[in-house]
Amino acid sequence: MKYAALTGISPSVIAELKSGKARTLELNSAHNIITLTETAPGECIFVTSVNEEDLSPGDPGIMVDLLALNISMRRIEVANPFFYEERERMSARIKVQFRGMTIARDVEGRKWGDPTKVEIIRSACYRAG
Repeated sequence: MKYAALTGISPSVIAELKSGKARTLELNSAHNIITLTETAPGECIFVTSVNEEDLSPGDPGIMVDLLALNISMRRIEVANPFFYEERERMSARIKVQFRGMTIARDVEGRKWGDPTKVEIIRSACYRAG
């Protein structure tokens, strides 16, 4: 089965997720937001510190349950006496909870605009909780 993959996540964030408490993350990277557009709360997601370009079979990561998902656009305005600038910034806020450790078996979605998906090696030992 293929799972959405969030890549380039800080190792300290992954370590905190391993404690088992549900945490809210804010993601700004375009490739992770594109991946999240094809997910829904209740699904499992693969999370790794490996960058999207470097993700390959055998890379370690964790599986998390997606509890909540919110993708939003923010407008940022900058003004000074010489110019007025308006920008838009898209971000995704997700609430996730640790499920277990795993390893990527296969990776797909290497083209720009495609969600990153991985097939994982299922764990033989699960965490009770």
